[in-house]
Formats: sequence, structure tokens, C-alpha cells
Amino acid sequence: MERDGLRREVGLIGLMWASVGSIIGSGWLYGAEKAVVAAGPAAILSWLIGAVAIVLLALVHAELGGMFPVAGGTARYPHYAFGGLAGMSFGWFSWLQAATVAPIEVEAMIGYAGHWHWARGFQHATDGTLTTSGFVVAVVLMAVFVVVNFLGVRILAHTNSAATWWKVAVPLAAIFIIAAGNFHPRNFTEHGFAPFGVHGVLSAVSSSGIIFALLGFEQAIQLAGESRDPQRDLPRAMIGSVAIGAAIYVLLQVVFIAALPLGTFAHGWTKLDYPGISGPWAGLATLVGLGWLSAVLYLDAVVSPGGTGLIYTTATSRVSYGLARNGYAPKLFVRTDARGVPWFGLIVSFVTGVVCFLPFPSWQQLVSFITSASVLMYAGAPLAYGVFADRLPHRERPYRLPGGKVLSPLSFVVANLIIYWSTWDTLWRLGVAIVLGYVLLGGYAFYATRKGLPDAPRLDWKAAQWLPVYLLGMGVISWQGGFGGQGHLALWWDILVIAVFSLAIYYWARASASLSGEIERSIEEVAVAEVPVH
Repeated sequence: MERDGLRREVGLIGLMWASVGSIIGSGWLYGAEKAVVAAGPAAILSWLIGAVAIVLLALVHAELGGMFPVAGGTARYPHYAFGGLAGMSFGWFSWLQAATVAPIEVEAMIGYAGHWHWARGFQHATDGTLTTSGFVVAVVLMAVFVVVNFLGVRILAHTNSAATWWKVAVPLAAIFIIAAGNFHPRNFTEHGFAPFGVHGVLSAVSSSGIIFALLGFEQAIQLAGESRDPQRDLPRAMIGSVAIGAAIYVLLQVVFIAALPLGTFAHGWTKLDYPGISGPWAGLATLVGLGWLSAVLYLDAVVSPGGTGLIYTTATSRVSYGLARNGYAPKLFVRTDARGVPWFGLIVSFVTGVVCFLPFPSWQQLVSFITSASVLMYAGAPLAYGVFADRLPHRERPYRLPGGKVLSPLSFVVANLIIYWSTWDTLWRLGVAIVLGYVLLGGYAFYATRKGLPDAPRLDWKAAQWLPVYLLGMGVISWQGGFGGQGHLALWWDILVIAVFSLAIYYWARASASLSGEIERSIEEVAVAEVPVH
């Protein structure tokens, strides 16, 4: 039996743990080591910068999530504010982000599993890429994520909640147990606190997995269509999850630096090395005489990324559900089975995940790519927030962001800085993926319009006139900048350029957005079409 409605069966804990479970994934297993190599002990500042950036974005999303509790919300706020063209674009960014996280987590699971002899043949020793047998294992793990999702959202929420309790407990235990007898304050100044300067601190934010690690608060929004009380629970779930995740990650970085024996970084942080560094935390535990903790961490290295991959597989199907509701994808993505599961979206998320193992076969490559796609997705929320503040001032807001008129443009600036710091080498690849999205979704929109289908999207070019300038402008600035580009923009000047450009785009988008009546009609169309199943 097929239907078009989702089941409202998820409470506050289920929503919060969906977000926390996404935040605490493979990022904690690798992030501290990658960040300290890039920035030295000043990686702590990188985490704090990343945490502030994500908090700003989460606060904006918290107000929007309370206002519009719909499935796949991150793909739909720009649709309401700017019409079809912008909605299709940010919807694609959202889907691209969600669809590529599960493969990253599978990569992390296989990477840590290499500790065991039977799993060492899954990756090439030279570059960590997947072997043929590793590719088969990766496909099987993706299939497991999909099968659990097919069991229904209630079982999914319980499964994820159980995994998340474990995922939170293990890094907290590692923090306190390792720090108890292995905290060396001298480590923070041995080669200077910031040996690579400001450039190292800023580049670590994007390229070392910091932002990637902190991503995931939006998972509560993607499940909004299945929440029992979304207006009340969504803001609490997002803000609470970011607070928990940021606190854990900052403590992990401090303890990782302090616990390392001096000999491991005697030749500088870029040459950090010790036995078992391929599994940084487990190897460190062994190094300081905590072999039993190392065994627990290797087990967690399967559970933790696995839980995150599971919930992002869910998110991918919900974002595609939202895209179809808005008319950007075939209605087949809206169909749900007897358990309220959007089955076709799950199948497509599986196929996409498998394809991701081909062009981006290593964790580090995938992380750089997905960080940019993620923040590009998040950038749509501050833009939509500014529009709703102007056009819908009297609409009910269960959570109202204090100082929103200042924090909203600031969060847009911050999002674009993170995109810029991802480096030009990553951004030009992201540009190719964006073009592919326009071919796929634009092709369907053209087909639906030509055929006169009732769900054909209205591509509002006027309201999205700023969009091509924004995307091309970010590409040009990155190309000319000092983070993998031509180096024609010196540090600090590039930040100023990004800030001025971002504010110009923000206020241009706000001025050219859809009118109040058009926004209300878009919201009403979704409300009428999306009848939840209780």
C-alpha cells in the first residue's frame, strides 16, 4: 500500500538525538588530529570559530523550523522566499549535502576497521583508497542503512537514539580517562601556540573536518514532517544538539593536544606521527598505556560513523521528498509505503552513496567537498530569514531569534567565509556538481512545464536575479584568493571582500524576493498537499 503522507511519531528526544547523532560521527575520530596538523595547538581556536559559525546558523534555522515544520525544510525555505529557481538551487545543495555524508561515514568505518587484520585488505596502503573488496563492503554497509530506514521512522528513531547514547558516552569517557594521567600543558607552546599563523587557523576550519564535524543540527528539521510537536520541539532540538556537540569537540581537541608524548611531534606538528595514527584516538590510547580503551574506541569507530550514516540516509530521502513536494522532482519521490517511508528516495540515496565511492574514495577528499556543499545549503536560511522578517512580520514564531536583523546577515557572511576557506580546489568541483544539479532538476522542470503537469514549478527569475551573481562571484573570489587560488587577494583583504560581497548579495536578495502574497500562496500549497499521517 502506498500513500503520500509521513507519520508524526517523533518526539523531542528523537529529534534532538537525530541531530546529535549526526554531529557526533566520524568527525570526532579524525577531526582533532587533522586540525592540529593544520593549525598546531591553535586548532582550539579553529574549533571555537567553527562552533560560533554553526551556532549562528542553527539559531537562524531554529526560528525558521518553528515557523515552517515541514519535511526537508532546508530545501524549502528558499522556495517560499524566492520562488522556483532559488528553491530548486538550494534544494539541490541540500540534497547533495545529505546524500554524500553517508559514504563519508562508511569510509571512516572501513578506515578504522583496518586495525583488525581481516579488514586490512579493504584499503590501499599507499593512499587509503578502497580496494575491490573494500568497495563491496562499502556497498553492503550502505545497504544496511537503507534496510533500517525501511523499517519505519519509529524504529529508526529508537535505533538512532540507542546508538547516539553510546556515541556521546564514548568520547566523553575518552576525554576524562586520557586526560586524568596524560595532561601536559607544555604541549601547547612547545613549537608555538599558532605555528602556522592565522592562515592555518582559518584553513583548518573547513579543510580539516571541523565544520564537517559540527554539521548535522538540521537533521531535526528534515524530520519536521514526522514530529509530534514541531513548533515546540524543533528549536530546542537544534540549539541543544549544537551546544552538546560543540562542547564535546572543543574538549576533545584540548585533551588530544595535551595527551600526546613530546616525541610524537618533535619535528613539528606537520610531522605528527606515532604507531596507530591512522586511527588517531585509538592509537593515542594505546600509546599512553590504555589498551582496553583503545579496544572500545575501535568498536566505537564502527558504531559512531554508522549511526551518522544511518540518519543521513534518512535525511536524503526526506530532502528529495521536499523537492518533489515543491515540484522540482518527480512525484515518485513523494510516495511512501505502509510504514510512511519514502521508499523511492531511499533507493536513490543508496545508488548515490555507491557512486560517491568512485570519484571521492578517501575520507579527506569527501570531507572537503561536503563541507562546501553543506555550508552553501545553510546559506539559504539567513537569506530566507531576512525575507520573512520583511514580508511575514506577523506570522507566528514559536522561537524568535534575538537580534535577528543583525545575526541573520552576519551568519550569511560567516557561511560564505567557510565556503571560501574550503579552498579553490574543492570549490571548482562543487561548481561541477551544481551544474549537474541544474541539468537534472532543470531538465525535469522543463519537461513538467512542457507537458503541463499540475506540479510543474514556477521558476521565478526576477526574485532569484541575485543567485547567478552570488554563485559566480564566490567562485571568482575563491579563484583569486589565497586558499588554493591565485593568491591575488591577501589575507584579511580577502575576508573584507567576502564580507562586503556577502552583505551586497544579502540585501539585494532581500529586496528582490517574492511578495508577501506569493510567499503565502507557496506555503499554503505545501500545507494543503502535505497531509500528515498520525
